[in-house]
Amino acid sequence: MDFKNQIPPYLKAGDTVAVVSPSFAIDEPVLANGIKKLEEWGLAVKTGRNALRTNGPFAGTDEERLSDMQEFTSDPSVKAVFCSRGGYGMMRIIEQIDFSALRKYPKWYIGFSDITVLHLWLCEKFNTASIHGDMLLNYKNPDKTKATFESLKSALFGTWEPIEWEASPLRSGIIEGEVTGGNLSLINSMCTARAPFRTRGKILFIEEVGEQLYHLDRMMVSLRKGGWLDGLAALVAGGFSKMEDTKRAWATTPREIITDAVSDFDYPVLFDFPAGHIADNRAFYIGREAEIIVKGGRAALRYF
Repeated sequence: MDFKNQIPPYLKAGDTVAVVSPSFAIDEPVLANGIKKLEEWGLAVKTGRNALRTNGPFAGTDEERLSDMQEFTSDPSVKAVFCSRGGYGMMRIIEQIDFSALRKYPKWYIGFSDITVLHLWLCEKFNTASIHGDMLLNYKNPDKTKATFESLKSALFGTWEPIEWEASPLRSGIIEGEVTGGNLSLINSMCTARAPFRTRGKILFIEEVGEQLYHLDRMMVSLRKGGWLDGLAALVAGGFSKMEDTKRAWATTPREIITDAVSDFDYPVLFDFPAGHIADNRAFYIGREAEIIVKGGRAALRYF
């Protein structure tokens, strides 16, 4: 199999999948609820031996979290690896994971937020696709939309439908390119850590939660000054939730901050994509070629 741009096999009922906790710790009842939903989808679930461990805020030590990631990455019977939650921690172990087994046994990795690190690593270093989608922490969250989990299941089982939304475009047009990105804080971390990450010619998705507005401005300025916003096929902004202001008001909005950061470029910029730390967190693929068509303020994302 050609490893470049490989798409792992879609799941089918009866497939074995794994659940790991590579970042912050998760409570047992929450994890159990998430596993139950996967079983309702007809999947056989293996759970990492360290998935419920705690070490400060983390789900065990770096070595314990790494052990689970490595075990299921190397296990040919596992067709997908679900991350239980985000927080922080993937950056601490990503370079030590041996992904060479994926050349023969490709599989899906699912998550968002802190799992952005994993998505970008797989996309840039191994040219393989993964799924930006909600995690077990939220599988029984009543505030989540039905589409959040329908889109995740369909992405896994190969029946994913194009996402249409009111895009409030800054600039529009037909957009083509590989989809990359994720949580803005983690994108910035990948850029400064000299980790593999490319944006030129790609559709860059960004989202954020719980940051102060001036932090958002600093991250966007850093991307611009570092050249990471040069030559994009498009910039797509998702949810920017629970953003905070300083005592001396910043007097601006996330949209205005993003608009200012890309004011010198002429590529399309789209807002309000339904993904991120929001109720409607649709699943989509990272590392796959896609197009976005914008007409009359509405946009549609589909993959080739």
